[in-house]
Amino acid sequence: MAANDALTDVAGLRVGHAQVTGPRALTGTTVVLAPEGGVVAAVDVRGGGPATRETDALDPRNLVQRVEAVVLTGGSAYGLDSASGVMAWLEERGRGVRVGPDPAQVVPVVPAAGIFDLGRGGDWRIRPDAATGRTAVEAAAGTGSGAPVPEGGVGAGTGALVGRLKGGIGTASTLLDSGITVAALVVANAAGSAVDPLTGVLYGRYFSGRTEYPASERHEAARRILDELRARSGPAPLNTTLAVVATDAELTRAQAQKVAGTAHDGIARAVRPVHLLNDGDTVFALATGQHALAEGDPLALNEVLAAGADVVTRAIVRAVLTAEGIDGPGGAFPSYGDLYGLD
Repeated sequence: MAANDALTDVAGLRVGHAQVTGPRALTGTTVVLAPEGGVVAAVDVRGGGPATRETDALDPRNLVQRVEAVVLTGGSAYGLDSASGVMAWLEERGRGVRVGPDPAQVVPVVPAAGIFDLGRGGDWRIRPDAATGRTAVEAAAGTGSGAPVPEGGVGAGTGALVGRLKGGIGTASTLLDSGITVAALVVANAAGSAVDPLTGVLYGRYFSGRTEYPASERHEAARRILDELRARSGPAPLNTTLAVVATDAELTRAQAQKVAGTAHDGIARAVRPVHLLNDGDTVFALATGQHALAEGDPLALNEVLAAGADVVTRAIVRAVLTAEGIDGPGGAFPSYGDLYGLD
C-alpha cells in the first residue's frame, strides 16, 4: 500500500467532508478536488436507480476533457444541489471549461452522485444543499498534499448503512511495481450485506487473506440482534454505493472508463447483492497523468484495472470497520464493531 492507504496517495487529489448540522440530521457531502487544470475523468453507472449529475459529460465521445472536482453526497437526488456550491467555488477561481475570451468565462463541470439516506436522522426534509457542497470543497482545498482522509460516518457517509449495519466512507490505495499508484474512496451504503451470514466474516476480507472467523457464540448473538432490527424496521433500507477510483497513470478517457467499469467488481466482492434496480451504484475514475503506461505493451492497463477493483473492495471493508453505531431519532444502526468487535 502507499503512504496513507488513501485516495490522497494519488498526488494532487484532495478530499473534504461536510455534515449537515442539527439534532435530526444524518447526512453530508464529500468532495474530491483535483489539482488546478483538472484530471481526466470517466464514470460507469451499474445501479438501476442512480441519482447523478453531469455523468453524460464524461462520455469519451463528448466534449469535456477534464474535470476539477467530483461530488459524492447524501440526500438522494435532492442532495445533488450540493454540486452547485462546488461549481460556484470553482467559478470564483476561474476553474472550469473556458467558454469565452475572458478567463473568468468558465463553466465548471462537476459530476456528482448521491446515496439514499433520506430520513436517517429522523427528518425526511433535511438534506445537503449548495452550502454543504461549498463547505466540503473548502475543506478539501484547506488540506495539505497527501493528507490523511477521515473515514467512517463523515461527509457523504454520515447517514450511510450497509444492510442493517452502519456504513460510511472508506479509502485504500496501492503502489504497483511499475511505480503507478491506484486508490479508491467509497461511500458504502447498500441494501445488500457486507457480512457473510454463515460466518460473520466481512465478504471483502475473503480477498485480503484476513479471514479470521468470529466466535460462533458472538456470531449467533449478532444475528439475533440484526433479526430483531429487521423485524422492527421492515424492508431493507434503500441504497447506493459510490466510489472514486484514481490513479496517477496517464490514461485516455476511454481507458479511464474501463477502469471505472472493472472497479465495480470490487463492490460485488464486498457487498451482496449489488447493481439491482433500486441501486444507484456508480464509480468515477480519475487519472492525473503523472506516469505513462509501459510503452508498446497493449495490456499495460491491466494492472491498473485489477488494482482498481482490489482497492474498492478494501475501501468498503474500511468503511464498515471504521463506522460507529448510532441510536437516534431515525433509528438504531449498530456498527460491525458493536456486534463483532474489532481486531
